Amino acid sequence: MLKRDRKKVAVWPLIITVVVVCFVLFVIIPWIFSAFDRPVYGNVAVIPIEGEITGNGGSTTLGASTASAKDIVSYIEDADADAQVKIIVLEINSPGGSAVASDEIAAAVKKTNKPVISLIREVGASGAYWIASASDYVIANRMSITGSIGVVSSYLEFSGLLEKYGIGYERLVAGSKKDLGTPFKELSSEDKAVFQKKLDKIHEYFIEAVADNRHLSYDSVKGLATGEFYLGVEALNLGLVDQLGDKDTLEYYLSNNYGLDSISYVRYEHKASLFESLTGVFSNFFFHLGEGIGSSFVEQSNTVRLM
Repeated sequence: MLKRDRKKVAVWPLIITVVVVCFVLFVIIPWIFSAFDRPVYGNVAVIPIEGEITGNGGSTTLGASTASAKDIVSYIEDADADAQVKIIVLEINSPGGSAVASDEIAAAVKKTNKPVISLIREVGASGAYWIASASDYVIANRMSITGSIGVVSSYLEFSGLLEKYGIGYERLVAGSKKDLGTPFKELSSEDKAVFQKKLDKIHEYFIEAVADNRHLSYDSVKGLATGEFYLGVEALNLGLVDQLGDKDTLEYYLSNNYGLDSISYVRYEHKASLFESLTGVFSNFFFHLGEGIGSSFVEQSNTVRLM
């Protein structure tokens, strides 16, 4: 009996050690990292727009980098309110994403009281281009992918597969269009017309925004708005960007047009905590594992995207 009590006593130091280590790893260290997440002094605020543009607050989607409209709008507002910041730079490398999220960021750009410059590196297309067009000046790499002024919405339709395996879709709705876009029945010509009308309206908003932002006629932008992407050098000739170049070009432009004797950058971006980094590693592992097991299964999404 005495030996058992001694064993129980001996276990307690181990338990306490584990608890302390977990507390340090998941509470203390993330808190320390969060302190470095705050911007420091700089006269040029750099706000990265990297990856797919989403409306949520997450920074990754199954291991892939995403640009959260919620975060980016907050960064733009913070930089605009910071008296030390003279210029805001949007560092863009994104294929686009959610129509609503792109519109929200573009609106935030237009509300700023400070000059906003967009630097398109590899990709600044669709929704990302909508955002870039809202800025005061756009610099793009000559080989970058820009434009792609179009709207897409798609889903997989399984009605033929269900019929093959004798599976029925029992339709019970209140409102004839309530199950519009369900993958379990074939899309009728009437349903397609409804969808197309919505997409055409969003496309019209996109064209109007670019025309207004870039001081171009509606008709000229409409002629470009086929969804085709343009290389940076083509976009310059079409009036979609202002200059070709890179970070050095940006610094030269800032120094000569805004009288900055020296440029010091302050980055506004989300830095993953230790906990997020660890969970990201596991998310990547299980994503690729699942990709190998069931790559034929695709998650349905009815979100309208500018990509």
